[in-house]
Amino acid sequence: MKIIVNGQSSDVAADLTAEQLIESLGLTGKRLAMEVNRDIIPRSSFTTHCFTPGDQVEIVRAIGGG
Repeated sequence: MKIIVNGQSSDVAADLTAEQLIESLGLTGKRLAMEVNRDIIPRSSFTTHCFTPGDQVEIVRAIGGG
């Protein structure tokens, strides 16, 4: 199935969870936020949230600095 991740088309498994997507992108343990179709997905839902074809996913990493 195809989803859009940060503006790039991606082929993913039909049962892919948000947590699995994070793992596949090498972002496990990073501070980040995820939005799917303009709705924020709570971190507590990453293990259960599954994507549907055509979903538009934005992942933003928190970066500290001063």
